[in-house]
Amino acid sequence: MSATTAPIQHCDSMADVRRHIDALDARIVPLLAERGAYVAQAARIKQDAGQIFDGPRIEFIVERVRAAAREENIAVLNKPVKPASLRALLGQWRTQQMVAAE
Repeated sequence: MSATTAPIQHCDSMADVRRHIDALDARIVPLLAERGAYVAQAARIKQDAGQIFDGPRIEFIVERVRAAAREENIAVLNKPVKPASLRALLGQWRTQQMVAAE
């Protein structure tokens, strides 16, 4: 377990599970917003729309997340649907850059 991963608490009810998930969401959303702010800066720095799609960078990010999942022993993040979800999220940020570049 890494320094940033809290131990998983045992839950006796769906209310307990939902409370923990809600607490995680409260931590995740600000991180996504922070990442989005850096994406906005990338759009400002990139000179034209042709620079926005960077396939090798996307593959690097997906593989880095998968490696971190393996290190944390999070098998579910190594299944095909999770990288696809990450790619979709990255695609949304790419769209944000394209809109900002207009």
